[in-house]
Amino acid sequence: MALDPQIYGAFPTARPRRLRYHPGVRRLTRETILSPDRFIHPLFVREGKGVRAPISAMPGQFQLSIDELVKEVVELEKRGVGGTMLFGVPETKDAVGSDSMSDDGIVARAIRALKEVVGKDFLVIADVCFCEYTDHGHCGVLKKCGRGDADWDVDNDATLANLVKQTLVQARAGVDMVAPSGMMDGMIAAIRRGFDDAGFERIPIMSYSAKYASSFYGPFREAAESAPKFGDRRSYQMDPESSPGAAMREIALDVQEGADIIMVKPALPYLDIVRMAKDQFPGLPLAAYNVSGEYSMTKAAAMNGWIDEKRVVLETLNSIQRAGATIIITYWAKDVAEWLA
Repeated sequence: MALDPQIYGAFPTARPRRLRYHPGVRRLTRETILSPDRFIHPLFVREGKGVRAPISAMPGQFQLSIDELVKEVVELEKRGVGGTMLFGVPETKDAVGSDSMSDDGIVARAIRALKEVVGKDFLVIADVCFCEYTDHGHCGVLKKCGRGDADWDVDNDATLANLVKQTLVQARAGVDMVAPSGMMDGMIAAIRRGFDDAGFERIPIMSYSAKYASSFYGPFREAAESAPKFGDRRSYQMDPESSPGAAMREIALDVQEGADIIMVKPALPYLDIVRMAKDQFPGLPLAAYNVSGEYSMTKAAAMNGWIDEKRVVLETLNSIQRAGATIIITYWAKDVAEWLA
C-alpha cells in the first residue's frame, strides 16, 4: 500500500533520516529490543567428571559433565540469561532410550544438580525426545513397515507411552518446563494427561510444534551424538517443501492438546512460518530455535574473517524477534548477554 503523502508528508518536509542521525534517537525509536532474559541456551550433558569436551562442528560449544554443566549454568544466570535447555548424552544406549526414562539417567541427575544451585527465576528446561538415547538414533520405538527389508519407522503410539515416562522422570527431578521435540502425533495430549494425573499440572509444555526435517541440524548430531544409523526423520519431522498451512495445522493441534508455548525450528529458513504463527496464534508465547547449522555457518565465516560475528549475530537474533518470536533458543545466549550488558 502506498503511503498517503497528506498523512506522512513528502520530501523535503519528510526526512526519515532525522530518526537515524543520532544514536540516542535510533535507540529511542527501536521496536525490536533484545533481552537476555528471553534467551534459552541449549547445553549438552554427558557422563564423567571434569569433562568439557569441545564439539568440533560448533566452535565454542561443549559436551559437559554434570559438575561442568553446573559451572556453565551459574555463569549463564549471572549474565541474565533466562534459562537452559538440556540434551542428554548417555553412556549406554539401547533400542528404546532407557536412560531417558530412568530417575538415575543423565538428564534427571543434571536437573537435580542444577536445581540445587540456580535461583527461582532461572528456567531449567528439558528437551523431550529419544534420538540421543537410542542405539539407532531415531526418535522413538521402531517397527517394521513391511515395504522392504530396510524399511523401519517410528511407532507413533508406542512412543507416546515412553514420552510420558520420560517427562515424568524429568518432573520428579524438578524440571521447570519440558520441550517435546519428536513430532509424534498426539504427544502433547499424552504428556499433558501424564502430568495432570501425576500432580504436575503446573509444569508448562513448550512444544516443537513446527519442526522441519532440516539440513541445518548437522552439527547438532555431533553435539548430541544423535545421528540416525539408517534412513532419516522425514516420516515424522515436517517436509521443508510443505505448505505453510500444514505448519499452522500442526501448531493448532498442539494448542488444542494443551501446549503452553509453541515453537518453530529452525528459525532463519522459516521466518515466514514464525510470522504466520505469530499472526494466527496471537495469545500464545512463540519460541524459535536458532539451530546448530545457523550457528556453525556464522562461526565459520567469522573465523575466516569474512564477517563481523557480533554484528551478524545481533542482526540475526533481531530478525527472529522481529518476525514474532518472543523466546529465542540460541547457542549465542551467553555471548549476547555479555555484548548487551
